[in-house]
Amino acid sequence: MKKLLPFLFLLSAPAYADIKQEFVTSAQISVDMPYSVTNKLGTTYSISGNNITPSVTSGGSTTAGQIGGLNVGSLTAGVPALIQTDKAVTTSGSAFSLTESITMGDATPSVITPSSGIATIPHLSGQTTVGSGGTAGNLALTSLSSGVHTCTAGGSGTSCVGSTTVRITID
Repeated sequence: MKKLLPFLFLLSAPAYADIKQEFVTSAQISVDMPYSVTNKLGTTYSISGNNITPSVTSGGSTTAGQIGGLNVGSLTAGVPALIQTDKAVTTSGSAFSLTESITMGDATPSVITPSSGIATIPHLSGQTTVGSGGTAGNLALTSLSSGVHTCTAGGSGTSCVGSTTVRITID
């Protein structure tokens, strides 16, 4: 059997292979910024009732059967002007009801300029959400060539991510 062993090596072809290795290390730290989100409240107007005759007076003349409302052609800081509805009882001595409501919306605020990373937000009637942002504190991230990552915790609103990818390809 030992005599046949050299012939086996003669019959086998040499193996050629490309070997590629790749090491990718990445590290990222971040600190959230302060923010505010404010929604303006819109202007609304409504009127309803019975045994009431509405009218609108404009430019010295009165138009019966008309109701007022919002004049979107006349805006002041984003808020429309109100057109007043005049009301009169249609049948004197009879019962009547009237409901009228208006919600005046928020004026468009001026430009907001942050100071020391914090913006002073205007008081608006809509929903306001405020995020205080992060503080770096002792935030640090160390990445070694061995692929080991060490993150030192920071303050609130901070994060760190470290990753190492090793690829070995044999063709």
